[in-house]
Amino acid sequence: MTTTRRTLLGLIAAAALGTGATAQQITLRMHQFLPAQANVPAHILDVWADKVEADSNGRIKIDRFPSMQLGGTPPQLIDQAIDGVADIIWTVAGYTPGRFPQLEVFELPFIMTNAEATSRAYWELAEARMMDTDFADFHPLGLWVHGPGVIHANRPVTDVADLNGLKLRAPTRTTTTLFTSLGATAVGMPVPAVPEALSKGVIDGAVIPWEVVPALKVQELVTNHTEFPGASLYTTAFIFAMNNATYNGLPDDLQAVIDTNSGLEFSAFAGRTMQDYDAPGRALAEAAGNTIIALTPAQIAAWRIASQPTIDNWIADADAAGIDGTGLYDAATALIAKNTSSN
Repeated sequence: MTTTRRTLLGLIAAAALGTGATAQQITLRMHQFLPAQANVPAHILDVWADKVEADSNGRIKIDRFPSMQLGGTPPQLIDQAIDGVADIIWTVAGYTPGRFPQLEVFELPFIMTNAEATSRAYWELAEARMMDTDFADFHPLGLWVHGPGVIHANRPVTDVADLNGLKLRAPTRTTTTLFTSLGATAVGMPVPAVPEALSKGVIDGAVIPWEVVPALKVQELVTNHTEFPGASLYTTAFIFAMNNATYNGLPDDLQAVIDTNSGLEFSAFAGRTMQDYDAPGRALAEAAGNTIIALTPAQIAAWRIASQPTIDNWIADADAAGIDGTGLYDAATALIAKNTSSN
């Protein structure tokens, strides 16, 4: 073989290796706390992951780890994203109380209109105020809230006074403050712990959206469900995030795939989808013969009055901490109103 031919074959081989390296599949680990068949994994996270895989022409593969299969507890998920234990996580922001103080504004009582509009507002306010502060240690992919929160309890709850002495699971620092102020004994715990806590009498009820009822079988554990028609007593803020080093290490074209499938529109889709799946959860409670209490406008007005100190105190505490609670509240309500009128 001539030197020229050997050189040519070497160049062809090097080019082939280079092409293979460029097209090499990148595997990302996605970790979250719910069973794979629950609504958020099945209808939001898997939809996102499938689309990313397809749009990358198979160059990105996403391994899905539900129910904390990579280890740890739900409150540790955000640090798993930061430390690289997982490449992508989905979590409840409030599982680490006080860590993301600005986004708590969306969890205040009666601030939410619907999940899609509020999720849009959440992403927009985060872009304006949080990406380089609260979220600097990871790469946000989606930020959203669930549909209107419902009180599920082993006794009827109609008036605020009915909360007195009720041991009630609350998902976040904001809701713990709210329900404590309203007379309940608020108990903080991740949502996967709710069924056992209800069955053992550790709690008398829980505040969760209808959407998660099927996964937890709450309709089999309590018999009363209190709704706030046309209003939302509370909601919960979620974070869907990627490890910074993982994201920054992707080639530009694969970063573009991630970016195209993430952000404002994905957040709106996620919020809307969660609220859409409230109906099947409610239907299960109806089928079980449970009591669904739909509060009247006058009853809701009394709850609003009783909840106002939680809002006022949050704003004052945030102002005192130097994070402009007044400005955050005004900005959040304005963005929610804007997005509600346009969707």
